[in-house]
Amino acid sequence: MQIRIVAISGSLRAGSLNTVLLRAASVIAPTGMSLELYDEIDRLPFFNPDLDGDEVPPAVESFRAELRGAHGLLISSPEYAHGVPGVMKNALDWLVGSTLGEIVDKPVALVNASPIATHAQASLIETLRMMSARVVADVRLTTSLKSKAYDETSLRSEPDVVRALSAAFAALESAISPENEQTA
Repeated sequence: MQIRIVAISGSLRAGSLNTVLLRAASVIAPTGMSLELYDEIDRLPFFNPDLDGDEVPPAVESFRAELRGAHGLLISSPEYAHGVPGVMKNALDWLVGSTLGEIVDKPVALVNASPIATHAQASLIETLRMMSARVVADVRLTTSLKSKAYDETSLRSEPDVVRALSAAFAALESAISPENEQTA
């Protein structure tokens, strides 16, 4: 079975370390696992319950479809003012009212490019658990990546990065079994 993981960055910044971390993860992913970066989070409109009916905006339907087709999620998000960036929370809000339960009982691993993003991680865990997702890993890099410029290639040679991503992949892999697949 090919395991399909959707990766979501909570940052819109072009040089975001969280996004670069997820791009590196797509190359480091173990055999039998594919990791696809969902990079259209900025196209989701502001959440409005009045728009969350039988017909949702096309960007929302596309987002939900991506998640329905995944076995699990890998999320990496920065922390802004001790919280989750608005764009990340907005994306999650679009999943709350969905009748198809795109992330209900779906394994989610959290990774973070900063060892001090504790408030955002805690908030994400609380939100995801409230939405009935299964948070299977909460992995923070033990060293800050801000000391030099990184790209996907250089991150793949950092032992802390490889260790953190390997832990996230192992947690996702062990949480996904043919008996509890949630794909459409």
